Amino acid sequence: MDLESAIRGHSIKDSWRAVLTLAYQSLGVVYGDLSTSPLYVYKSTFAEDIEHSETNEEIYGILSFVFWTLTLIPLIKYVFIVLRADDNGEGGTFALYSLLCRHARVGSLPNCQLADEELSEYTKDGVDLTTKNTCGSRLKSTLENHRVLQRVLLVLALIGACMVIGDGVLTPAISVFSAVSGLELSMAKEHHRYVEVPVACVILVILFSLQHYGTHRVGFLFAPVVITWLVCISSIGLYNIFYWNPHVYQALSPYYMYKFLKKTQRGGWMSLGGILLCMTGSEAMFADLGHFSQLSIKIAFSFVVYPALVLAYMGQAAYLSQHHGEESNYRIGFYVSVPEKIRWPVLVIAILAAVVGSQAVITGTFSIIKQCSALGCFPRVKIVHTSSKIHGQIYIPEINWTLMILCLAITGGFRDTKRMGNASGLAVITVMLVTTCLMSVVIILCWNKSFLFAIAFILIFGFIESLYFSASLIKFQEGAWVPIALSLIFLLVMYVWQYGTRKKYEYDVQNKVSINWLLGLGPSLGIVRVRGIGLIYTELVSGIPAIFSHFVTNLPAFHQVLVFLCVKSVPVPHVRPGERFLVGRVGPKEYRLYRCIARYGYRDIHKDGIEFEKDLVCSIAEFIRSEKAETNVKVEDLEESERMTVVGTSSTHVDGVRMCEDEGGGETSEVREIKSAQKVRKRVRFVVPESPQMDVEARRELEELMEAREAGMAFIMGHSYVKAKRGSGWVKKMVINYGYDFLRRNSRGPSYAWTVPHASTLEVGMIYQV
Repeated sequence: MDLESAIRGHSIKDSWRAVLTLAYQSLGVVYGDLSTSPLYVYKSTFAEDIEHSETNEEIYGILSFVFWTLTLIPLIKYVFIVLRADDNGEGGTFALYSLLCRHARVGSLPNCQLADEELSEYTKDGVDLTTKNTCGSRLKSTLENHRVLQRVLLVLALIGACMVIGDGVLTPAISVFSAVSGLELSMAKEHHRYVEVPVACVILVILFSLQHYGTHRVGFLFAPVVITWLVCISSIGLYNIFYWNPHVYQALSPYYMYKFLKKTQRGGWMSLGGILLCMTGSEAMFADLGHFSQLSIKIAFSFVVYPALVLAYMGQAAYLSQHHGEESNYRIGFYVSVPEKIRWPVLVIAILAAVVGSQAVITGTFSIIKQCSALGCFPRVKIVHTSSKIHGQIYIPEINWTLMILCLAITGGFRDTKRMGNASGLAVITVMLVTTCLMSVVIILCWNKSFLFAIAFILIFGFIESLYFSASLIKFQEGAWVPIALSLIFLLVMYVWQYGTRKKYEYDVQNKVSINWLLGLGPSLGIVRVRGIGLIYTELVSGIPAIFSHFVTNLPAFHQVLVFLCVKSVPVPHVRPGERFLVGRVGPKEYRLYRCIARYGYRDIHKDGIEFEKDLVCSIAEFIRSEKAETNVKVEDLEESERMTVVGTSSTHVDGVRMCEDEGGGETSEVREIKSAQKVRKRVRFVVPESPQMDVEARRELEELMEAREAGMAFIMGHSYVKAKRGSGWVKKMVINYGYDFLRRNSRGPSYAWTVPHASTLEVGMIYQV
């Protein structure tokens, strides 16, 4: 018993050590943006809306608002409620939307299958997805029967994603500019503006230029920088509290909020647009949940970030409560409360912390665009994985340079914290409102709670956030128009792409080729069958695509093995390697036509061409080996359904077929790099386990597949030209003929085809009239 208790105690120590390590690491990744908010909150709040009077009612009221805002939104809403709504460990706006898509059929992905619901991660933590209360079942049926409500949920998720992208433009601008603004205290008022903007722009250019290197090389410095910054601001806060005003803690009473609004009235309400900046970065706690754990994020915020921020804001308020005779409002900021002897070291630490916070927001922007693209709501873009060890470290070149240009335009165009704060505040509070709305549906549909719980949640937090939202929206002409304009542009791009993709898929479904047509061609398909494997890319998960008949009509020969390949995303964050492929037949065995569906989660990493080819061929070989022999298969059975078998990647075939490749003989190895640039004949061998059930026909089919793999593999893709059909309205013609066509021509192809040599790719054009 003593040995068992010792082992149990050791495992508990290890688990707590892991949690504390994650909590330490999360400080540098999650809280960089939130921890730098003291740089600009008071300065944005006092920008022209209210004045700092001798009575201190304004500064005490603002401190009370800041304290209770930090307590109610980041601490209570996110830490204790929203973090529980994870999607198998993943968080963010699209994680909530994905969770809802699995509990009710409201998803935007057109090619979903019942087989997808059997994935291990389709059920959250092994919990049954069926609703257990009448409220949930009513809401589920209402959502499934009304397309308008489904589109509302989709638009809500897209708005949240667009505002996150907008925040990726605004947060680096305001964080770096506010950190650099400490220079204003060391030079004349009329000169500092000419220094701050160029310095901030140089830092931003360097920041975005280094993105393609990834953060894994310098990521170990992020947590120490943020910890140093938090220690710095909390220590300065304590110093100011004890030195200037030890009784400032009394301002934490909600009564001072009432006095503040009573005195300032409309000006106080408008100043809420600056106060809300104290919770910028709170959404990162939920969005970055996939890299850490709930407990680690809760510990880091509750015991480190939250106390440090409260002390920092109290210290600034204590200093300002004793200093009313400043020359102008631009001196009501963070650096004025920093003792002059340590002002320059604090300036350097602040710039480093602002860079870390900006880096986290930029990485989050890359991540949300990858999720949107995976779920069919954003054009396919080039995604570069900057680290082979750290999951989620990605870089998107087109988005990176777009963000940099927009960020420099904001910095050089606004040149002050006030308008940047108005813009950033609206983006932040909109994302929080979207999360609140989606969470209210999750509470009923996924958590099986009553309507009262959901209504209480949306009334309490929705009211607070709506108050801040209204204060930000009224400053439309003073900078708040920027996130709205950016969001409208990205929302238009997302909706046009999603609409065009859905219409194209509907056209494919309606124009599928009959199985009778295929049977009429015979096993040779009416043309010459040559050695090799032909991969025909299609979005369809069942049936024969219309473009296949176009191939047969226009091509003089076809490969001896043909595979209808569909690479699709499913509404889960990850698909286990053992459940990656669905493999089945199209037509009788002698036709050598297969269908292979590769399934990926919205956070999965797509393999390169060589690994993908190997996994694909191994999955077909394993399907052939494990397939049960069937006789007297009717044409109606072939037409109605294709029986698909779940097959994993090659690394999961422990007792199955393994493929060995070498370059012309000798000893083979199971894993070997194949250089496509050298024209060397590859020797392919399948290592088949002893299986007395496998018949002669299956062995012959495996031999043909092996010979076809040795001959090579070609990717056959349809180059579609999507046009609106005659009689369509002018809006649809504009969207399809110009909008979707422009996005399609400037987007990437399927991810597996990025590394395929052009000599192995064949494109056949076809016009779609949707």
